Amino acid sequence: MDQPSLFERLNAWARRSVTLKLFSIGILILLLLIPSTMIQSLVYERQSIRASAVEEVSSKWGREQTVAGPVITLPYLERRTNEKGQVELVKQYAHFLPDELNVSGDLKTEERHRGIHVVVLYTGKIRVQGRFKAPDIGSLGIAAADARPQEASMMLGITDMKGIKGDINLRLNDTNYSFGPGLPAKDLFASGASMPIRLTGDTTYTFDFTLDLNGSSALHFLPFGRTTSVTLKSPWASPSFEGYALPESRDVQTSGFTATWKMTQLNRNYPQQGLGNFIGGNADEYSLANQEAYAGFGVRLLLPVDHYTETYRSVKYCLMFIVITFLTFFFVEILNKRRIHPIQYLLVGFAICLFYVLLLSISEHLNFGKSYLIACLAILGLITYYVWHIFHNRKMTLVFSGLLALLYGFFYSLLQLEDYALLLGSLGLFVILGTIMYLTRKVDWYAGRS
Repeated sequence: MDQPSLFERLNAWARRSVTLKLFSIGILILLLLIPSTMIQSLVYERQSIRASAVEEVSSKWGREQTVAGPVITLPYLERRTNEKGQVELVKQYAHFLPDELNVSGDLKTEERHRGIHVVVLYTGKIRVQGRFKAPDIGSLGIAAADARPQEASMMLGITDMKGIKGDINLRLNDTNYSFGPGLPAKDLFASGASMPIRLTGDTTYTFDFTLDLNGSSALHFLPFGRTTSVTLKSPWASPSFEGYALPESRDVQTSGFTATWKMTQLNRNYPQQGLGNFIGGNADEYSLANQEAYAGFGVRLLLPVDHYTETYRSVKYCLMFIVITFLTFFFVEILNKRRIHPIQYLLVGFAICLFYVLLLSISEHLNFGKSYLIACLAILGLITYYVWHIFHNRKMTLVFSGLLALLYGFFYSLLQLEDYALLLGSLGLFVILGTIMYLTRKVDWYAGRS
């Protein structure tokens, strides 16, 4: 009887070797990391497209708004020696923040669509009241002869001037004023409105004005008052309070929210008056409210569900899903002596990756829960049909499909229970590992049979 050739012996060993099979499965899993990474990039790309749509609408209506002030600005002359030793007079600005600042705002919200993307817009009616102490130039080391009180002005910082609707009429003590465009100095903020005012020598100056302001996505305030109180209300049911401080009180209902912030000068790191940019923040920075230096705070109007975030979180479980599915295939081979070709592993892996593409595309039109269910049923049907033709066994096909359905349900639960995802995931992996150990407890791994 002829002895088998070396090639035949190697072929027989390769067909029986459990180690080689596991190694090939590992290679396939590494290959499937490529489409998994591409799907993550696709999610980022779709998020960028949505951001572009939001920016396009916001640029015409009004971007995220930050309201700062009002501030009394008083110019003075500073003597400087130039390179030639000559003394020059340079105009600088001293700024005085209000002693008391009370803001109440009512935000009317609406959703606009740019293609398939939703943009949250608001129109705010913001009433600003408070009072100033009389500016004390001497406390800043400025000589009375160098001050220019006749050129005093009041400034109001507004991030996107396009959002201003109508005139801003202010009453200062018993005198009426109207804000105009532009700022005499951009030490504290880069854009806003201002007006010249007359300092009459009073010890206090009370002010009151209403600002009609369009914006999108978020509204912030800077706590310039020695005591600052801000109250906002809106019919929007999904607010996110952010910035330097959270509201002292808030009430969030399905019909909307009401929130109140209260701060004093002790809660921030800058005084009530100073020269130039005495706060130390970057006045040219777009989102002033997010700067630690300004101690800004406010609210962001969130969409009820961000399907891109949910999809991205689900893609993170793609590798685990593939590993568990391939291990199931592998144990079917070991326990039931049904050989499965690596190409068949690969096709099932591609189907699992396709699930996330379906989920992403469908969730742009339906809510995330329905999208997950539709994508899940589609891929389950595809894999079940394919596995039936691999196993030719109804019981094994149903068991395999049921396992996939449980996995999809398990991972959906992880997405919904964000705070308990680690606990649930750990318990799930414990159960999976325990099941694998139980089913393979009698397997002879050297012989590759049970």
